Amino acid sequence: MPRFATARQRAPLIQERLALHYPHATCSLDWRTPWELLVATMLSAQCTDERVNLVTPALFERFADAAAAAAVNSSEVEPYVKSTGFYRNKAKHIVAASQLLMERHGGAVPASMEELLELPGVARKTANVVLAHAFGINAGFTVDTHVRRLSNRLGLTRQSDPPRIEPDLMKLFPQPEWENLSIRLIFHGRAVCNARKPLCAGCPLADLCPSHPDHGPSGRRVQQQATR
Repeated sequence: MPRFATARQRAPLIQERLALHYPHATCSLDWRTPWELLVATMLSAQCTDERVNLVTPALFERFADAAAAAAVNSSEVEPYVKSTGFYRNKAKHIVAASQLLMERHGGAVPASMEELLELPGVARKTANVVLAHAFGINAGFTVDTHVRRLSNRLGLTRQSDPPRIEPDLMKLFPQPEWENLSIRLIFHGRAVCNARKPLCAGCPLADLCPSHPDHGPSGRRVQQQATR
């Protein structure tokens, strides 16, 4: 990788290569309605998408929409989401968000960042996913644990907190590609650039990555810091 290459210079190449390697990457969560996507994304916090997809069929059979979830106590939701971790808080948020949807939106999921962020348990990550996949709106850049790790390793940001990483990524990449690129970074984080033992030798971004071991001591230091 050229020493003079800045994040802005490397960003288009990173985007292009990830698109070539993960052309069909899409949201891994199973959903049919915006409400189901909202709930599934809420459940995915600190949990794998695979685990969420195992629990949502029974959950959505029992609670088909916001009206059904708003009418119960959160203790009735807990058994359905227990295996996703932090299940009591997640159940409370599902019920409280559903109640607010009923009160303010007639049970429908709103298609705006401001209104989504008013829902209990919904932060920008969840709102970005819902807006992009349910409504086709790229309002922001979804930053999960994989995107956080890769954006630091690739030298696309110096920030460590998702709310601060997001605007850095939004400046580097075109808005229509924000969600597509987020998903491709997630796929790459799972398949190649994992947390403990990144497969640097076979990485298609090797020459663009300042954390690659081949780029000398500075690269190794970045890589070590990113995996802590």
